Amino acid sequence: MESVCVTGAGGYVASWVVKELLAKGYIVHGTVRDPDDEKKNGHLKKLEHANERLHLFKADLLDYVGVCTAIDGCTGVIHVAMPVPAGKVTSPQAEMLEPAITGTRNVMNACLKSKVNKVVVVSSIAAIFGNPSWPKDRPMDENCWSDAEFFMKTEKWYCVGKLISEREALEFGKKNNLNVVTVCPSIVFGPMLQSTLCTTNIILLNLFKGKNSFNLLEFDKAEEDIHIPIVDVRDCAKALLLVYEKPESEGRYLCSSHVLKTKALIEMLKNLFPNYNYPTDPCGLNEELNYTCEKIMKLGWSHRSLEETLVDSVENMKEAGLLS
Repeated sequence: MESVCVTGAGGYVASWVVKELLAKGYIVHGTVRDPDDEKKNGHLKKLEHANERLHLFKADLLDYVGVCTAIDGCTGVIHVAMPVPAGKVTSPQAEMLEPAITGTRNVMNACLKSKVNKVVVVSSIAAIFGNPSWPKDRPMDENCWSDAEFFMKTEKWYCVGKLISEREALEFGKKNNLNVVTVCPSIVFGPMLQSTLCTTNIILLNLFKGKNSFNLLEFDKAEEDIHIPIVDVRDCAKALLLVYEKPESEGRYLCSSHVLKTKALIEMLKNLFPNYNYPTDPCGLNEELNYTCEKIMKLGWSHRSLEETLVDSVENMKEAGLLS
């Protein structure tokens, strides 16, 4: 029976990856900071087949030995772990860059040591879209790389961490003959398996309370009518497994299913759930967002409707007592 290691297993996207892997018959090694922390990781132990095939390992990504222990014996690795800022970053080097870059280096070296067959690294659409020099009439795709200096000047440290760690992972793979594939998801919405709120669902929850807080994802101004690229967390998890399982997958994959402006998203939420106090209309912004996910679609990926994602997100928040 094949074993796959998932880093940051208790997180929002990673939890769904673990669920999908267990459902498909894999043995799963999950790295978490504290396997006995029921608040953060108890939901994993309740997943179907978790008793038989889920093994949680205490491993901080900055602890190379711990990472090696978790990956040992695995055929593949899906590297998801990455901190997301929930406010102003006071120490970018310590809070964002070191965990992202050093952590990814540790994972890559551990994979090489354990001779795994394939590594899937979760990057971000941020590693693609931050390129001011990209031709406006050309859709952005996997060939587009964000500009690290541009992000550093605007203090987008999460974006910098994702960008540098993805580049390094792909270069490490080529240099060491390790099969490394990266996936760059857009903003992830959808139901949570864990009990603690993730950043994107904080943003969605805030919209029902009259607050536009997309700046938590390092957008320049939350009040502007910006384009919001969205993917459902369940579709994102399936994309990661698809890329892992398909022998022909290679390089980078942009993974996003819907894009609409903030104003359009708020109007859609109003129509679906009229009894909430939404933000006032954001001010207009003419900048367009033009991209294509043709590469991952050709691999066989499909996605659900945005309405389904939003409805399921809200029902999940109500069940959790976060929304009346």
